[in-house]
Amino acid sequence: MMTMPEIERCLRQLRLSGVRDTLQTRVLQAQGANQPFLETFSLILQDELDRRQSRLIERRYQQSGLDEKLTLAEFDWSFNPKLPRQTCFQLHTLAFIAAGENALLVGKPGTGKSHIAKAIAYQAILQSHKVQYLETDDFFHRYALNSPAQREVRLRTIIDCDLLVLDDLFLARAIPDDAGTLLQTLIHQRYKLRRSVIVTSNRVVQDWGAYLGDNTMSTTILDRLMHHCHLLEFDGRSYRLKEAAEALARETNSNTQTNSPLSCLAGGGI
Repeated sequence: MMTMPEIERCLRQLRLSGVRDTLQTRVLQAQGANQPFLETFSLILQDELDRRQSRLIERRYQQSGLDEKLTLAEFDWSFNPKLPRQTCFQLHTLAFIAAGENALLVGKPGTGKSHIAKAIAYQAILQSHKVQYLETDDFFHRYALNSPAQREVRLRTIIDCDLLVLDDLFLARAIPDDAGTLLQTLIHQRYKLRRSVIVTSNRVVQDWGAYLGDNTMSTTILDRLMHHCHLLEFDGRSYRLKEAAEALARETNSNTQTNSPLSCLAGGGI
């Protein structure tokens, strides 16, 4: 019969760190509750599964390109009541990924398009989907600097993932040379594979041809993007301007209190 240190050493060799980390706790729980062996063993196995799932989720998050873990619960729906809330929550179920559908979120800056896209992307990661999140203009510039071999590997990763998010498409009026061709390739390849894309943009689709410099290319991209697509229009006030105004008000109020006669007296001034 093995001693506890010997058991822990074996678990380390077997790379069962989830079991190793909780083994002593589970043994003590079982002894205190007079728990049957199979029940105790099932809990130990669940610990290992939970650890592996947690590590898988974190690894996929790190690989996704997302820079924050947002949720729909954090979103202030009351600020712009006319936003397409119901459709956002429908997308959050991820049924559109299983159906190979897309989503296009179009509207004014600061109305929450990126938050919604990131929240859906993070939910997809939690449900074990492979996600690629791209700040589109930045991606275009970085991709152009890569070697041909690096481009091929990067392109394959983006095409093969379960959900691709192209955030702030056409944020800049001018896009790099060949960016339009790259965008067309991404949309076309994913369309053939029935893999989902979320696009957010401040630009109405009627103007995409002008930003691409090619109306035919714009029509080709939109034809494939919109074929099986949820179109969400975002209108209203800017969250960013609201937060900036609130921050300015707090700073002004703080400065007023600091410079008031009462605050000077309290601090031994005058």
